[in-house]
Amino acid sequence: MNLPNKLTVLRVCMVPVFVVLMLTDWLGGAGKYVAAAVFILASITDWFDGYLARKNNLVTDFGKFMDPIADKLLVCSALICLVEKGALAAWIVIIIIGREFIISGFRLVASDKGTVIAASYWGKFKTVSQMLMVILLILDLGGVFDTIAQVLVWVALALTVISLVDYLRKNWGVLDGQM
Repeated sequence: MNLPNKLTVLRVCMVPVFVVLMLTDWLGGAGKYVAAAVFILASITDWFDGYLARKNNLVTDFGKFMDPIADKLLVCSALICLVEKGALAAWIVIIIIGREFIISGFRLVASDKGTVIAASYWGKFKTVSQMLMVILLILDLGGVFDTIAQVLVWVALALTVISLVDYLRKNWGVLDGQM
């Protein structure tokens, strides 16, 4: 197993650690900071594994399959924890997770037809905005950071919808057999 794939597996393994830190008082008041650190580290592995795989020509079928799953596990787990903590509205999380199901379904159909659909820039911007939003919501620093976090919630939600529409527009042919 190459280094990018090991980083992907590490990210998957970090998800339960993150969830425990988010949903328990195991570390008391420090828990949210350690949870944020784990989330940030996992997010960095997302960027780093992709960079290494492309730079060193280490792209594998395992990586193509597991990297998006690891990303979805990390972000969706964080969003669900934030709903549990009362920091994020459930309807927002439903829209974000719904988008992920739709895109995953499209990718599955495309894969069955031998087509690989790459992530778009809208999708990458969406992911970055969601990760920044999650970090600020976890840390709950107050003051101006609360305002920035709320702006990021709306930016992430808008980019979620925009990236979905863009994805559907570009890839609709997958469903009607034109791709």
